[in-house]
Amino acid sequence: MRAFVTGGSGFVGRNLITALRARGDSVRALARSSTAVAAVTEAGAEPFEGDLSDADKLRPGMEGCDTVFHAAAYVKSWGPREAFYEANVRGTERVLEAARAAGVKRFVHISTEAVLVDGRQLVKVNETWPVPERPIGDYPSTKAEAERLVLSVNSPEFTTVAVRPRFVWGRGDTSLLPEFVEAVRSKRFMWFGGGRYLSSTCHVANCVEGALLAAEKGRGGEAYFLTDGEPVVFRDFITKLLATQGVDAGTRSVPAGLASLLATLGDLLWGTLHLGGRPPLSRTEFLLMGREVTVSDEKARRELGYEGRRSIEEGLRELKADHREKSPRTL
Repeated sequence: MRAFVTGGSGFVGRNLITALRARGDSVRALARSSTAVAAVTEAGAEPFEGDLSDADKLRPGMEGCDTVFHAAAYVKSWGPREAFYEANVRGTERVLEAARAAGVKRFVHISTEAVLVDGRQLVKVNETWPVPERPIGDYPSTKAEAERLVLSVNSPEFTTVAVRPRFVWGRGDTSLLPEFVEAVRSKRFMWFGGGRYLSSTCHVANCVEGALLAAEKGRGGEAYFLTDGEPVVFRDFITKLLATQGVDAGTRSVPAGLASLLATLGDLLWGTLHLGGRPPLSRTEFLLMGREVTVSDEKARRELGYEGRRSIEEGLRELKADHREKSPRTL
C-alpha cells in the first residue's frame, strides 16, 4: 500500500503510520508545522507540508497513493463552532476533493461514536442506529456531517469507508487521559451517579487494526464500530486508567440528574452569553461520559475479520510501564 495520512502527528495518526511502516507500506503524511513534520518523520512517514485549507495544494501529496486515511479533526469538548466546522467539515470536503483528483482508490475516514449523540441513551447500538440530523454539540454534529459526506461520495472508482472507535485510549494519548489526570489533580473530577454504568472502549492499537482492515476489506459507503470487545464498568476502567499514572480517582460523586442539569445550563450560558473559557461540563461530555454508551463491533468482526487484538490488560500494563519510565527517579 502507498498511503497518505492526515492528522499524522495526532494520537491515532502516529500509531497508524507506525503500523503501516511496520508491515512495509509506503506512507506520506500531511504536516502543517515544524512540530508536526518532526512527529510524522519520527513515526516513519515522509512529511508533506500543508494543511486542510486548500484541495489543490493537498493533491500533489496524494498523487501515487492508493489509499487515504483521514484522521485529522478538531477534537475539543468546547470551542467556537467555526473552528469545528472549518476543520471537520470543510477540511474533509477538501481532502475528498484532493483524493479523487489524485486518483486515490480507497478512503478511510476516522469517525466516532459521538456522531450518534442526540440525547437518547446509546446501549448496545450497532450501525443500523440512525445518525441524527444534528447531534448535540459542535464536535459530534460536525463529525456527523463529515461522515455523511464521506460515505455519500462512495463509488465503484472511489471506495469510501468510515470507522467509529469508541473512547480511544492507550500509550501516547494526548487528549482524554491527560484531561482526566488534570481534572483529578485540580479537584474537579467527580463520578456521575457513582460511575457504575457500562462503557465501550477502543485501544488505539485496535483502532488502527480496524482502520487497516477497513482499507482492505471495508464495503464502500459503510461505517464500522470498533471496540475492545465486551463493555467495561466505566468507574472500574477509569480508576485503573488513572492508576497507571499514579493518580487516585477518589470517590467524589454527583447525582446524574444534577450533572445533566448543570451540563444543560452550561451549554445555555456559555453558548448564548459567549462567556470566556469553557463551561465546567457540557452536554456532549455528559452524554458521552456520564452514562452508559455501549456499541457493538460485530459487523467489523464479521465483515472485516476484526479481532481487537490488544487487550485492556495489556494496554494498561503498557501505560503503567511508560509512566514509570518517564517519571523522575529519586535516590
